Amino acid sequence: MKFLFDLFPVILFFIAFKVTDIYVATGVAIAATFLQVGWLGLRGRRIDPMLWASLGIIVVFGGATLALQDETFIKWKPTVLYWLFAMVLAGGTLAGKNFLRMLLREQMQLPDEVWSRLTWSWAAFFLFMGAANLIVALNFSTDTWVNFKLFGAMGLMFLFVIGQAMFLAKYVEERK
Repeated sequence: MKFLFDLFPVILFFIAFKVTDIYVATGVAIAATFLQVGWLGLRGRRIDPMLWASLGIIVVFGGATLALQDETFIKWKPTVLYWLFAMVLAGGTLAGKNFLRMLLREQMQLPDEVWSRLTWSWAAFFLFMGAANLIVALNFSTDTWVNFKLFGAMGLMFLFVIGQAMFLAKYVEERK
């Protein structure tokens, strides 16, 4: 369910783009992200730092898209977000803080070197995703980019998560 909640703005962006245009879709994505934050706040739930970052980036890049009527800015938004995630993961690791371990230690017990490999692989994946977004955004139509944003990025994420699960499987103990 959280997965669908996280995809809420992207799905609404996709639908709005298919029905109208990039500018209406951008406004819908901004509003949907505000709704996510508001919903969590009203329910007294913790608002994840990544959601705050996403809100800030969509407001800045989406706002620039709307104010300047230039779709380039909204096309850069996923890359900025992916690269921010990569920098946080890599920077944290270099500073002696493993943010993935801090986030997931309740769910998984892993050796330090595995946490490190996991973190670096996610950082590399986010760097790749940012580059892939730019390649599609700069070399293909807006319609192709919007399709990639939903289906291509989600498909790549799904494949990466499966690969990570296969890597982690040997470290997960069976509960009896």
